[in-house]
Amino acid sequence: MLAKITEYAIRALVFIEIQNQQGARPGVKDIAREIASPEAYTGKFMQLLTKHGLVRSMKGRGGGFFFDQNIRPLNLQKIVLVLEGEAYFNKCGLGFNGCDSHEPCPIHKDYIRVKQELFDLFEKLTIEGLANDVKKGLAVLKK
Repeated sequence: MLAKITEYAIRALVFIEIQNQQGARPGVKDIAREIASPEAYTGKFMQLLTKHGLVRSMKGRGGGFFFDQNIRPLNLQKIVLVLEGEAYFNKCGLGFNGCDSHEPCPIHKDYIRVKQELFDLFEKLTIEGLANDVKKGLAVLKK
């Protein structure tokens, strides 16, 4: 359901959160290795996340990626909106243009409920919460 860039970005942000909690600021190489993402691709989406203020970075010794305390909590909804836009939560389940209650697709009435549930879930789930699940062994970042 999510684009590959969004999947990788969420995993990367969870890894950064875990590292930040341990006093470290991971770089692109560390992130790419930990989430099983191509390094060049990781650099591109990390640059995009930084540009949109979802994470910060410092160059040089002691540098790497870290979170600004002013943007907490960072929920998945914000990440999806930055990387995929509002259209992600508004698109038709069958890909129709202009699908709405006046001209619904065959799954419109059921799919609109699922979209709202997903929107609410992504609003509730935070990077910090996901990182805590990984730290407790309840989830993993790569297989």
